[in-house]
Amino acid sequence: MTKTDVRSSAAPIRANTEHDQQDSSGTGSSNGFAALGVDPRIAEALSALGYEEPTPVQRASIPPLLAGRDVLAQAATGTGKTAAFSLPLLTRIGAGYKAANGAPSVLILVPTRELAMQVAEAVHRYGKPLGLHALAVYGGASMELQIRALKRGVDVVIATPGRALDHIKRNTLKLGTLQAVVLDEADEMLDMGFADELEAILDATPESKQTCLFSATLPPRIAGIARKYLRDPEHVTVEREVLAEGAVARVRQVAYVVSRAHKMPALARVLDIEQPTSAIVFCRTRTEVDELSETLSARGLRAESLHGGLSQDQRDRVMQKFRAKKVDLLIATDVAARGLDVKHVSHVVNFDVPADAETYVHRIGRTGRAGREGVAITLAEPREHRLLRNIERQTSQKIDIAQVPTVADLRAHRQELVKMTLREAIIEGGLESFRGIVEALAGEFDVMDVAAAAVKLVAARDGGEDEIPAVTAREPRERFDRGESRGGESRGESRGDSRGGERFSREGSSDRRPPRAEGGAGASRGKKPRRETGWTAATLWIGAGRKLKMRPGDLVGAIANEAGLDSEHIGAIQIADNFSTVDVPEAMADEVITALKNTKIKGLRVQVRRDRTK
Repeated sequence: MTKTDVRSSAAPIRANTEHDQQDSSGTGSSNGFAALGVDPRIAEALSALGYEEPTPVQRASIPPLLAGRDVLAQAATGTGKTAAFSLPLLTRIGAGYKAANGAPSVLILVPTRELAMQVAEAVHRYGKPLGLHALAVYGGASMELQIRALKRGVDVVIATPGRALDHIKRNTLKLGTLQAVVLDEADEMLDMGFADELEAILDATPESKQTCLFSATLPPRIAGIARKYLRDPEHVTVEREVLAEGAVARVRQVAYVVSRAHKMPALARVLDIEQPTSAIVFCRTRTEVDELSETLSARGLRAESLHGGLSQDQRDRVMQKFRAKKVDLLIATDVAARGLDVKHVSHVVNFDVPADAETYVHRIGRTGRAGREGVAITLAEPREHRLLRNIERQTSQKIDIAQVPTVADLRAHRQELVKMTLREAIIEGGLESFRGIVEALAGEFDVMDVAAAAVKLVAARDGGEDEIPAVTAREPRERFDRGESRGGESRGESRGDSRGGERFSREGSSDRRPPRAEGGAGASRGKKPRRETGWTAATLWIGAGRKLKMRPGDLVGAIANEAGLDSEHIGAIQIADNFSTVDVPEAMADEVITALKNTKIKGLRVQVRRDRTK
């Protein structure tokens, strides 16, 4: 295995999207890509699009892929990886590897439908000069329309694993002509429970194919897939450049400690103080997104929702308004916001503390671009102090802890805004028509009192504000920090073993255990939890199990895509013959139940409720 190490120019806190990464590459010529061997027509189109100089991962990946080598690349989102694998593969198709019968030549597997659409859009732009066609295939869209598009003929298919496997089983996605397969964000696909689907798809592809695997991390399961399916791959590692000592980060990071009951008014107050020109507010669930958007809109802010429950037309309209600056706040889930290409974001707000540093970095990397200073704001509950400290350690960046502005702070800020507005009005002029009112009142009152009364009337429209109680961050109790329940059992453990279930880890492996003896409350006591969560769990009962071929990946995919939860908020899964159970955070349980009731799992409407054995 040949290994190539390259260093990205992105700082640890700047995980930009690929389009921004390339847009900001500086001035140059299309020869940067042409010199690597990319088809001159594609290179010319890239220059017209503003993509002038290759990023490090592109420089390292394009030559071996053009030579037909397999590639194993460790690169995070924002390093330009979509172009790194698509440009050489499109060049090879254009050079005579295109299938004559309209069957696909390249299959790109991605974890989410949002990323599928983003990659398909990029591939379409890159391949247009060669007359190549791309198609995004994902769940939640019309199967019939996708089948018709595949029958018409397509060169590149970008698909989520579940829907790709559905088409393969229907024989509507033919793999016999494939020249290359790409696994994009492979670690996330495994986190979402798609391991079985990936292996089934790869087993069905020609052995002679070229394989490319991109992943932000290389855990043992990814390494195993690479050993099984990649042949003598070129190993590319993109390291993020560490900021020089004393260097100033482009993103100011601050966390406000506030109780959950006061998070909404706290957010509104922080936004009043910060006055963002354009901001993205991240929430965990689509229900929370809608509620927050409605509340902020009622306060006079221009807010729009973006989550998986919207149709593609609705999403496009929201993003068009946001890019045109007709919307001040975009309230979004991580899944829906994936792949957003917006350059003018001044603020990113975490309405909840992200469960892992990678999510935090990916979120805040959407601000502070193109040399601008950005602001990353996190609303943290007192018990989330540990999560903040973990993020600080892993990103090597300081997050300032602040108290929510008081009513006095807000009043002083608003008065300062009034003063600035009045100053601008005086400089602008055109006050002659108002002088008569001032002169008339000046004969009766002091002119200073007249001016003060005018300022009072302007400021009075803001109304009263309630004080938000000040709280301080605190470390959680050690027992609950480990994810344990008050009864001493781990929330990460399966509790219903006596029901004949099978407990699964997040990677989908099973752990069969003997039934717990009656009255043996301590049967699982002392066992180390399979997965630490750090949150209080609620167990959901789902009316489908092994007899309906329910698998952990089916549940993880449904919860992640429909309820908007990331993998860190999906706990232990148990599959029994006629039902399944899954642990989710207590605070999100009702939203997950509602989302699953309104969708199909494996094509079935299933009953979902809280586990009554709890």
